[in-house]
Amino acid sequence: MTTAATTEDLATELRTFAETAGAWPFEEARKIVERLKRKPKDEVLFETGYGPSGLPHIGTFGEVARTTMVRHAFRVLTEDKVKTRLLCFSDDMDGMRKIPDNVPDRAALEPYLQMPLTSVPNPFGGDYPSFGDHNNAMLRRFLDTFGFDYEFASATDYYKTGKLDAVLLRAAEKYDDIMAVMLPTLGEERQATYSPFLPISPTSGRVLYVPLKAVDAKAGTITFTDEDGVDKTLPVTGGKVKLQWKPDFGARWAALGVDFEMFGKDHQTNAPVYDRICEILGGVAPEHYVYELFLDENGQKISKSKGNGLTIDEWLTYASPESLALYMFQSPRSAKKLHFDVIPKAVDEYFNFLARYPAQDWKLRLGNPVWHIHSGNPPAVDMPVSFSMLLNLASASNTEDEGVLWGFLNRHVEGISPQTHPKLNELVGYAVKYFNDFVKPNKRFRAPDDVERDALATLDAALAALPEGASAEDIQTVLYDVARPIPRYQDLKAKGATPEKPGVSVEWFNTIYQVLIGQERGPRFGSFVAIYGIPETRALIAKALDGTLAA
Repeated sequence: MTTAATTEDLATELRTFAETAGAWPFEEARKIVERLKRKPKDEVLFETGYGPSGLPHIGTFGEVARTTMVRHAFRVLTEDKVKTRLLCFSDDMDGMRKIPDNVPDRAALEPYLQMPLTSVPNPFGGDYPSFGDHNNAMLRRFLDTFGFDYEFASATDYYKTGKLDAVLLRAAEKYDDIMAVMLPTLGEERQATYSPFLPISPTSGRVLYVPLKAVDAKAGTITFTDEDGVDKTLPVTGGKVKLQWKPDFGARWAALGVDFEMFGKDHQTNAPVYDRICEILGGVAPEHYVYELFLDENGQKISKSKGNGLTIDEWLTYASPESLALYMFQSPRSAKKLHFDVIPKAVDEYFNFLARYPAQDWKLRLGNPVWHIHSGNPPAVDMPVSFSMLLNLASASNTEDEGVLWGFLNRHVEGISPQTHPKLNELVGYAVKYFNDFVKPNKRFRAPDDVERDALATLDAALAALPEGASAEDIQTVLYDVARPIPRYQDLKAKGATPEKPGVSVEWFNTIYQVLIGQERGPRFGSFVAIYGIPETRALIAKALDGTLAA
């Protein structure tokens, strides 16, 4: 039974290890601890930003997941004695600069170009009145499903209800100082028309990028020429204007007292601008973490408006949220490709990390991704079979029936069922969907050449000689024994290899998968045969040798 004393002792022990832990969330959390020493406060505010110009993509989720990991690391370092909040801020008052490619009727949105996203009609229909509201709801739906502890904030709400009025009035007072920061970052032509304030046209409702004729700091107003050619004067408060995106970053940090925000590498050169404007407006710039961009399968930056790369829903069709969180945890400062091929590896790595966790000491646990994914409480899960193995079982049996995979699993592992192993059952479902949508359409069997035919025939005879119920290791040994005498498959550079007993090259196993399964590679083949069955594997060899598979 856990007592208050033991809970306190555990928190102290965790903090001791956390103070030197090398995982990147702890490195960032320690910066915030040092920040509090310089400027003490009762509450630490973590923020993430979202531009709802299109449906949220996985990169958006990644910011929230990663920030949550830093927030939890901070709570461990401070033994949860400092209140924290996570604010997910949507820049939904931005003008719609272009129509996204992935909306149902692009032509219908053309009249609303440059209007605030929360003033653009919802092209998807349903209960949400605007395009911005719909996209905000899509983001919140997933964040809620994953169980994030966050508060949602809408720029439209903050501007219109006066939550940003004080900082907007200060921006009017500091207009010249802000311009002094911004103008050197702009080209000569842009300098002539630039203003940090963007009026919302009383005539058209559009966000206007126009030069200002006057800024009255005392009255808190700006004067500009509207689209109808008439000079208009608007208050900077009450949602009548908004700030350009660079000043908006710094102003929001100053207004809300943000302590930590991460953003993509494309913002890195602008970070000093954000910081300086925050300071001009009376704030203290937050701690930053810059991550590398997410790319699609062609190496292009993923975009909400283009809809390239994976969506959140697409990943969750084929794998669990935990596997996605792992993908976000690993190497945030390296560019990451977000396409369907990365999913199986992420799934298997997640369960591998989870399996190692119980036997690890605290030093290793605090570096284990699952500790960060599950906020210090990873679940105990028995996963007897890998996702890649399930995919190969589905591929070899060419099945879309989950029951067929469970038949193989029941033969290999006693006492398991969908009821006793619900996580495995989830994985079976994911495997069938992934196989049907991605593996099956791309299966390409090739016919064996003469060397490969002889090797497969020898393998068939060796498998036939094995006793019923032979172990995966025994089968793997047979695979090596068959390949060693064949010059093509010998590897004299392998560890411990000798001319008398050479190693076996990966080419042998690639051959097996290409000829028998129709894939380039796969998991340990001995383990596959043990689950799939020796008779079934011999049947595959027979079909390969008679040309049925390649045909």
